[in-house]
Amino acid sequence: MRHTISVLVENKPGVLSRISSLFSARGFNIDSLAVGETEQQDISRMTIVVKGDERILEQVMKQLNKLIDVIKVIDFVEQPHLERDLVLVKVNAGKGKRSEVLEIVDIFRAKIVDVAANSVIVEMTGDEEKILALVSMLKPFGIKEMVRTGIVAMGRG
Repeated sequence: MRHTISVLVENKPGVLSRISSLFSARGFNIDSLAVGETEQQDISRMTIVVKGDERILEQVMKQLNKLIDVIKVIDFVEQPHLERDLVLVKVNAGKGKRSEVLEIVDIFRAKIVDVAANSVIVEMTGDEEKILALVSMLKPFGIKEMVRTGIVAMGRG
């Protein structure tokens, strides 16, 4: 089962390392990891996406809560929440294909953030399904390079 976990931590060196080692020690591969400051400079939010066994994940969650630098741990699996990811895709878009690429960008409500002679860079924010759909539509043109931020999540309400 896929879990999106939000971990509020003290903004100190070494915290990311300690937390990621808890997951790797239990055999969890982190599918996505995003970390950044919150509205308070001394607190960061880590959004971690993992897939795995419920029982082992429950142990990891308990161990996370025991870490001194951890303030709060939330597993969004059964909680209403929003997830977003940002992708930048550099795609081949020579003169003959540029209008087709622009049509796809418009359909997905993405935007062109850079234009070169034979390529464009597309930026889009959305959920994972939407990003995968955009990427699959752009693949036939030739993706030169792609980068994603990783999922960030926030509870609703």
